Amino acid sequence: MRSTYVYVRFVSTLSLVAALVGCSGDTRSATSAVTEDFGDTITAGPRPVRIVSLNPATTELLFAIGAGGRLVGRTTYDIYPDSVRRVPDLGPGLRPNVEAVLAAHPDLVILYASADNRDADGRLRAAGVRTVAYRVDRLADFSRVAVALGLLTGDTTAARRTIDSVHATLARVRSLTAALPKPSVFWPLWESPLLSVGGGSFLNELLDIAGARNVFGELKDPSPAVTFEELLRRDPDIVLTGSRSRATLLADPKWRTLRAVREGHVLSIDTTIVNGPSSRVGMSAVSLARLLHPDARF
Repeated sequence: MRSTYVYVRFVSTLSLVAALVGCSGDTRSATSAVTEDFGDTITAGPRPVRIVSLNPATTELLFAIGAGGRLVGRTTYDIYPDSVRRVPDLGPGLRPNVEAVLAAHPDLVILYASADNRDADGRLRAAGVRTVAYRVDRLADFSRVAVALGLLTGDTTAARRTIDSVHATLARVRSLTAALPKPSVFWPLWESPLLSVGGGSFLNELLDIAGARNVFGELKDPSPAVTFEELLRRDPDIVLTGSRSRATLLADPKWRTLRAVREGHVLSIDTTIVNGPSSRVGMSAVSLARLLHPDARF
C-alpha cells in the first residue's frame, strides 16, 4: 500500500487554480504565457535545457513528451521510466532543498503546487530561475498540465499526442465496462489509521472507468480516514491492495470478519502503474479493468 499512499498523501493538501495554455511549434521557442497553480502567469521563453522536476507526475510527463533527456534533477519518489534513475536525486518534492536545486543550475524548475512549497517557489524565483508549480491529482489535471509542459518545453505536438493516446485508452475502457456488473470496492491506502481511496482521488475516477463502485466514493477527501466498523457496514465485494499486503489481510482474524476477505476476494493491484494521473494512466485503467473483470476482453 505504501507507494500509492505516498503519492496520494503527497497531493491531498494542494489547492487548484485553472491553467490556460496554448499551442506552439515543435522547434521554435515558445512565446505564449501559462498560468500555473500558484496563480502566477509565466512567460515561456527559450526552450529550457536544464530542467528540475520535483513532482513525480510532471517528471513522467516530461519523459513522455520527449523532454526527459533535459532533466538535471528529480525527487526521491520518481520511479518511471527506468531511465529516470540516471537523473540526480535532489530529495523530497515537498519543502525541497533549494540550495541543491540551485546547484543543478536549472533554467526551469517544476514544483508541486503545495503550500509547503511556497517558500521554495519564492526563493527560486528570487534567484532568477523560471519556476512553475502544478497540481496533478485528477485526470483533468493530467491533460492541462501536459499541454502546459509542452508549451514550456517547446513541444506541444508531442504533449497533445500523449493526451490523445491516454484519452483514447480511457474512453475504450469506459466503453467496454459500461454494460458490465459494477462490483463495490474498498481500496485501502493505509492500515493504521485506516485510510481509503476517496472521491477526491484520481484512483476513484479509475475505479469508475474500470467498471467498479468505490464504497467510500462519496467522501470528498482523496484519502479519508474511515473506521473498520463502517467498512463492515458497507460490505464491499472486493478489496484492492498491494501484493505484499494481500497475504497479511487474508490471514488477519480482524480482516477476515469482512466478507470480501473471508471469501478470498482480495485482489492485488500493481501499485507501480497507478502511482499518479500521468502518461501511464490509460495503462492503469486497463490493468484495473482486467483485474476487476477477468472474464472480459480489454
